[in-house]
Amino acid sequence: MANIIEFSGPALVSADEERHGLWSVDGILTFERPGATPDRILDGWVLPGLVDAHCHVGLGLGGAVDEQATLAQAQADLDAGTLLIRDCGSPADTRWVQQRTDLPRLIRSGRHIARSRRYLRGLGHEIEPRELVETVRKEARDGDGWVKLVGDWIDRGVGDLAASFPAKTVKEAISAAHDEGARVTAHCFGEDTIDDMLDANIDCIEHATGLLPRHLPRLVEQSVPIVPTLVNIATFPDIAAQAAPKFPEYADHMMRLWERRRERVLEAFEAGVSVYAGTDAGSVIKHGRIADEMMELHDAGLPPAGVLRAAAWGAREWLGVEGISEGASADVVLCSDDPRRHPGTIAALKHVVLRGNVVR
Repeated sequence: MANIIEFSGPALVSADEERHGLWSVDGILTFERPGATPDRILDGWVLPGLVDAHCHVGLGLGGAVDEQATLAQAQADLDAGTLLIRDCGSPADTRWVQQRTDLPRLIRSGRHIARSRRYLRGLGHEIEPRELVETVRKEARDGDGWVKLVGDWIDRGVGDLAASFPAKTVKEAISAAHDEGARVTAHCFGEDTIDDMLDANIDCIEHATGLLPRHLPRLVEQSVPIVPTLVNIATFPDIAAQAAPKFPEYADHMMRLWERRRERVLEAFEAGVSVYAGTDAGSVIKHGRIADEMMELHDAGLPPAGVLRAAAWGAREWLGVEGISEGASADVVLCSDDPRRHPGTIAALKHVVLRGNVVR
């Protein structure tokens, strides 16, 4: 006998379209009324399951965490309404998460690829430039269509942020990933790193704190989105304070990037750059904070519809995963109020439904 859920409230198919009359039948969405009586009726504004586009399942302080800790991370994201995760680098093999029907859908990027002794220990492959192309090829084959580069990090010899790899080598590596059918994203704090990545035909920029007006038309022309991870950028003052005694130039730079974080995101959005929501959960940032990141985007000046596009409709389309449509998986969240008018309602979801199962 079919498992049927009736959604009695409006279903937000997009920012501009709402429909009445939506059901889940054996975990599949339909706008056609089933012949049988629903097993449950859920009330509220129906929104596609939220997307955390920069998350690290299986990652903790110092490296990989065990399966129990990984499970707790994924469950925290699920409870917050994150039903689709683009993992942005993890040293743990999280393929088993993808086999669990009670956990968020997961798109893996494999491990971070960083320069030797120029990143947080235990998190990624630390390599020299001569190894970059082949390492990228391997990660492209092992992941789910994404590769994660660490574009820049502090160079202690310079005393400030500096590119991890030569621009020419980065371009060759990204071309290799594209040959393998994978897209590449890159951690970018600094200004010049973004230029190098755009020259190399990068597919996405993470953090983008060094965004400058000169970058905006190129991001639009090349259809390169940004994932600002503002809840993580909030840690920059602490990073600067710790670094200031030994690396004052780096500390000043990080503070300048922090001070303009919201202004840069709004400038990008208004210029037509696609902005997606990502928490950078894992290591320092706790999981389950997608609502916090959405409110950070709103505080930066994005309208509610723009915030919802960043964490729902737009993010799903970008990642190739259906939202609310006929025949799609019943991965939805329900809000008490219209989130296009009351974005704060996302922080207190009424219900979370994954694959047609009511999580809460």
